[in-house]
Amino acid sequence: MSLNDLPSAERTHIAFFGRRNAGKSSVINAVTGQNLSIVSAEKGTTTDPVKKAMEILPLGPVVIIDTAGIDDEGSLGKLRVAKSMETLNKTDIAVIVIDSVAGIGESEKKLIETIKQRKLPYILCYNKSDLVCPEIKYENEITVSAVNGKGINELKELIGNFIRPKNTPILSDLISEGDTVVLVTPIDEAAPKGRLILPEQMVLREVLDSHAVAIVIQDGELEEALKRLKDKPRLVVCDSQVFGVVSKIVPKDVHLTSFSILMLRYKLSLKTAVEGAKTLDKLKDGDNILISEGCTHHRQCNDIGTVKLPNWIKSYTGKNLNFFFTAGGEFPASLTKYALVIHCGACMLNDSAIRSRMIFSEKQGVPFTNYGIVISKMHGILDRALEVFGQ
Repeated sequence: MSLNDLPSAERTHIAFFGRRNAGKSSVINAVTGQNLSIVSAEKGTTTDPVKKAMEILPLGPVVIIDTAGIDDEGSLGKLRVAKSMETLNKTDIAVIVIDSVAGIGESEKKLIETIKQRKLPYILCYNKSDLVCPEIKYENEITVSAVNGKGINELKELIGNFIRPKNTPILSDLISEGDTVVLVTPIDEAAPKGRLILPEQMVLREVLDSHAVAIVIQDGELEEALKRLKDKPRLVVCDSQVFGVVSKIVPKDVHLTSFSILMLRYKLSLKTAVEGAKTLDKLKDGDNILISEGCTHHRQCNDIGTVKLPNWIKSYTGKNLNFFFTAGGEFPASLTKYALVIHCGACMLNDSAIRSRMIFSEKQGVPFTNYGIVISKMHGILDRALEVFGQ
């Protein structure tokens, strides 16, 4: 996989914020070396946030996000500002572009305070240094001119200083060279035609990078495949929706987990999700459950998130429950009406986005868990699904 093929969720998300006409879009175009954003002397040219996955030297693979002015006015302007602030939920590094002539104002101060509360790395970028060049006091401040390019390379280097390479393994720390890993990937009406879903691709690639042996198979052929193996596999990874079937086929002395649980461990906290799943045993009639997916796809008649999961939960709990659904970048501003949030593996969300959802849930006192954790619990195999992690 080349850097340009890297999924957006695995790229550093760099968002640019600023007041209207601070030159934010011009700075972005100078940084990226292309006309990514529309530049105009008219205020409010940028409306909804604009995202672009690209590779920028020396930053590497990134997602650049241009946002609407944080000082936008009127009823529509307030909606644009709200969208810009929502962008913080998926931001890894924030660049606040300030008009050097106008100086830092209340809009920027308010934004900085919010960013500090979220503990996000940020840079104060004073644009229009060709007109006024303010004194720089701190390491995260820089002066640039989008007009003559002065300071743009230094800005890219400063951004690069904040980028931290992700060293979290998906499963390479659980296997050794030469181990056999069986990946159970059911191909049903919900499976994408002609390809594997992203978690399956990522797990398969890491098995190969570990110089282990990968066997990719559907659940219907699993039993026969295990019989043909000379030695037992080190690990079996399956799609969560076939946990029940696969757990009956795989010998008890062989580790078993799911793609969803591996993605959870890769991006978040197993402990938080396991605690959240305990809420299943406390649900009451009338409770509201939010099921959230990080991607948007065409719903199939037997969709796991909107059909299978609710049916399994109702069967497991025996309660009359209400289910609500979100997908993609959609996530409720308030979670207080929900008794539980159940999220997918979040392969299509970057770390900041899924982490912000989990923290958001915790702050509002709503338990947060994950598809794989919930499904394995309902099948009575949660402990087994966590054994390979030493849980």
